[in-house]
Amino acid sequence: MVQRGIIIGRFQPPHRGHIEVSKQILREVDELIVGIGSAQESHTSENPFTAGERVLMLTRALAEAEIDLSRVHLIPIPDVNNNAIWVSHVLSLSPPFEIVYSGNPLVRRLFKEAGFKTRKPPMFKRKEYWGTEIRDRMVKGGRWEELVPEAVAGVMREIKAVDRLKDLSKTDYLLR
Repeated sequence: MVQRGIIIGRFQPPHRGHIEVSKQILREVDELIVGIGSAQESHTSENPFTAGERVLMLTRALAEAEIDLSRVHLIPIPDVNNNAIWVSHVLSLSPPFEIVYSGNPLVRRLFKEAGFKTRKPPMFKRKEYWGTEIRDRMVKGGRWEELVPEAVAGVMREIKAVDRLKDLSKTDYLLR
């Protein structure tokens, strides 16, 4: 029987830590489901990239890392904003899985209560490999490309991500 694990994140953007965690999980399971959370969100400072852009970034980064893509399933998961039904929502969108990997205590709690095995994956250079840090560096003109796989940086250049983030970070007090 194939053993599958799932990890859910926003991947705004996917960074080197995400790829390292994926490699680690794939040493423990046959297949990995990557849930792209907040799939309905895009073009905001916190969630600047579309689900499709994140799928493209992750697919290219995983391939670049020589991860067998036949072992990975990328699933966009929109928010439901209701913890009581969130697990069933994820189950309705995903292939079957047995293990949930998450650094988020609430996610682990919800899946544990639903009868799933849960594990906290290792974090890799969490203070650097962090979407907020990467987005902040992009807006401020700092060095961000070293924090993401080259494949992700390539997609971000293609979609003019720095320009998008800089535009999104501007405030218009008249709109408040």
